[in-house]
Amino acid sequence: MTNDQPLPKDVPLQETYKVPVDWLRLDQKNPRLVGVNQKTTIESIVAQLYRSEELAELLHSIAANGYLNIEPLIVELDDDQFIVLEGNRRLAAIMLFRDADLVDRISKSERLRITVPELSPEHRQTLDRVSVYRVADRESARSFIGFKHINGAAKWESYAKAKFAADWFRTGGKSLEEIASKIGDRHDTIKRMVAAIYVLEQAEENEIFSLDNRNAKKFNFSHLYTALSRASYMSFLGLDIAWASYEPRPDQIPKEKLPALREVLVWIYGSKEDARAPIIQSQNPDIKRLGEVLTSAEGLHLLRAGRSLDEAHTSTEPADEQLSSSLIRARAGLREAVNNLRGYDGRDESLLNIAEDISETAQTIHDRIKKKFNATTRQDS
Repeated sequence: MTNDQPLPKDVPLQETYKVPVDWLRLDQKNPRLVGVNQKTTIESIVAQLYRSEELAELLHSIAANGYLNIEPLIVELDDDQFIVLEGNRRLAAIMLFRDADLVDRISKSERLRITVPELSPEHRQTLDRVSVYRVADRESARSFIGFKHINGAAKWESYAKAKFAADWFRTGGKSLEEIASKIGDRHDTIKRMVAAIYVLEQAEENEIFSLDNRNAKKFNFSHLYTALSRASYMSFLGLDIAWASYEPRPDQIPKEKLPALREVLVWIYGSKEDARAPIIQSQNPDIKRLGEVLTSAEGLHLLRAGRSLDEAHTSTEPADEQLSSSLIRARAGLREAVNNLRGYDGRDESLLNIAEDISETAQTIHDRIKKKFNATTRQDS
């Protein structure tokens, strides 16, 4: 290897080496990228990393301190360039500083405006060459990257973890038990995550749902793999109750149940195309409540008619529980009204009319409940 004009192929394996930034390119298979078939333009990748990662903070750090070559990027040689397997966020920040037109291209194609801070000439020089650690292939880097981002100091969100484990499982020739051991996670957790990735891929490949079409800013992947571990969802989607104990495989949802899969995904994540907002606001208790609705014909009818999860779930409760809940809520509301009586100055007649209506309604409820109670008491005596 000459010192004057080395080539990417001359960079030694398993050594830290400084290379020109122009030799580097973003990883289109980066687990952080949301979606089964990720958009692969530079603009879309940088936009996704900016939206989901703390790129703005990193840009300001580089502007203040320059690029710090403390930890090398992990790279793999491909077509005389290096794919950055680890360090895409850092490379994206460097690219934003170095390519003045990239911000405008992202603004036009991705409808995202990124503000890049000013960079002094001294700090700009630190972006010309960066340290890399070259590996032979992805397999060589997986154990390190997996441990760092799944249980280490720089943890990924659940979707990135699951995609990383799924890709490793498919192409690495290792069992999920081995993968879980190498990255320091529980075997059953990784298995559930990978199984959910396969379900998402099946929905994408059958064109019934796309993550790009979700009507939720944040993609809460844990909602899905938590749901798929519940018996109510398994039954609704035609999954064997013991499916989670098997090794994950493609096309796990029966073909005839694909419309049901679409319904579940739209209820959880919404749909821009259908102008449907997600009905899941928080994983607990909404995933559990949706699962209970899936077992109720009346509850399903209400959801399909566009009614709220609250209303659909209420329909699944026994009539006596619904009455009890209604009375408790009504009592709480009336007690609150009593506490606010000092705000009534006696001039608004409409409030008097409302109070009279409440009084009549309450009396009707009281009389009917008392009548039934007395009748039951006589029967029991």
